Amino acid sequence: MPRYTIVTIVYDLLVVGDDAEGLTDIEAARRAALSVLPEMAREKVSDGDRRTFCASVRDEEGHVVYKATLTLVGEWQAP
Repeated sequence: MPRYTIVTIVYDLLVVGDDAEGLTDIEAARRAALSVLPEMAREKVSDGDRRTFCASVRDEEGHVVYKATLTLVGEWQAP
């Protein structure tokens, strides 16, 4: 049975998920990667107005089989 790992990147910080997550279905792994992006953005929103968050799904051999990116840009507007 294939197993998938979620890998997240915020700027240059790489975080490899735990294989114990039980991600044995590619669609479940895709949904997990997508769902982690808003969580990451909420946690880092106070760190600045420009952030790029990335989550990828890797198979057992370490190959990226899916990648999702969320870009957050906040800008002050002149009155």
